[in-house]
Amino acid sequence: MTEQDAALAAAVRAGDAERVRDLLDAGASPDSAAEDGLPVLCTAVTAFDSAVTEALVEAGADPDRELPDGTTPLLRAIESGSPAVFEAALGAEPRLRLAPEQREELLAAARGWSEEGPAARLRRLTGDPGPVGARAVREGDGGTLTEYAVGGRRVRDGHGAILTALEWAFRILTPPAELVARAVRQGDPEHADWSASEWTLTVRRSAETWAEVVAFHRHPDPLPRLFVLDVLGMHALTGGLTQHSAWYERERLQLLGTWVEVEDDGAVLARLLRALADEDLPGAEAEAVGLRHAGHADARVRREVPGLFDRPLTPRAAGAVRALCRDPDAGVRAAAVDALAREALPAEDRPLLLALLADADPRVARRAARATAWGADRSPEITEALVRLLDAEDRDVRLSAAYGMALRDDPRTVEAYARVGRLDRPEYEHDPRADGLWRWKLRNAPSG
Repeated sequence: MTEQDAALAAAVRAGDAERVRDLLDAGASPDSAAEDGLPVLCTAVTAFDSAVTEALVEAGADPDRELPDGTTPLLRAIESGSPAVFEAALGAEPRLRLAPEQREELLAAARGWSEEGPAARLRRLTGDPGPVGARAVREGDGGTLTEYAVGGRRVRDGHGAILTALEWAFRILTPPAELVARAVRQGDPEHADWSASEWTLTVRRSAETWAEVVAFHRHPDPLPRLFVLDVLGMHALTGGLTQHSAWYERERLQLLGTWVEVEDDGAVLARLLRALADEDLPGAEAEAVGLRHAGHADARVRREVPGLFDRPLTPRAAGAVRALCRDPDAGVRAAAVDALAREALPAEDRPLLLALLADADPRVARRAARATAWGADRSPEITEALVRLLDAEDRDVRLSAAYGMALRDDPRTVEAYARVGRLDRPEYEHDPRADGLWRWKLRNAPSG
């Protein structure tokens, strides 16, 4: 092993993806061996390190290389149960690169782990009678997973997602009903199995696939209905990138419009209202949907109602917003205050906004402060309320108050920002409120 390859093995072991890329660029072999004699790619896979795995494969590491035990790095990535590691190890053009028997071996491995379950298979493979450890993990944007450990071996439970991605990579058109069942079996919309099926059923654009998926909006279990909504949402996000987007948009709007009238589950109905709020519905049509649900018994539904109202608020919508601002649920009040504060308030509504700024629930007060800062009410009463918020313990509330004063060109803006505290923190890097003082100074600089 050369000194360079030894350094690469150490960087892989340390999980230092930047150092790994630098060494590969300098000439280290991506197929270097680790201390155990296996390729360093196996080290990265075992550590669930998708960033290092990706760097090695992009540099030419062979994911199909046969190992002494008959496996390959790619097969090990599948068995790991980590969708992120699998995607990184898959390599280019797997359908063309791999022989049919190789493809079937990989599919069988993913299917076997998915059907048996990682905890049960670990127990069987290790023969360890001890307890199986379990902990929740999250892989980037790919969703949540459970990681199991027993007998010195660890795997994650993303085999369903891996199987779904592998089938699509090989252009196997798995029946939509099977993909829906695979998505919901964990009972968790945040699980990687859910997001993998969602993506595959979104990119499989055909009238047949669409019809089979949306038929689940009538399923007696709410979970498949929620899954259909996620697929519809992904269609909306990606529709402009594909052919026949106008057809899908018409079908989506028609389905949402009829579905919202019959849905009786609170969680599903709330998601339906959110989906409709994201669509480009005519204002009167969206408002009518919102008004019909403003008094719904489920607070999750009421929270979505303000998002259906256009500005300026019509008298009926304004009345609904005022009622929602007095709702016993803090989440409803927090949603409603946005709609209230963005309007030029009549004087009789101002006490309601002032009350929300002093709400006992910090979520409501924080949202009210943000909404008021940008809001249309520039009255002295509101400005003085913002000044009082500079004494709040919550830094976010103080920042909104200072920003609101800057937008109102209040001469106390410099002092207000001094009371906010330091803003040179990562969370404020792209926050327009953090630039409020600078912009205020530009507007108020002496001319000439």
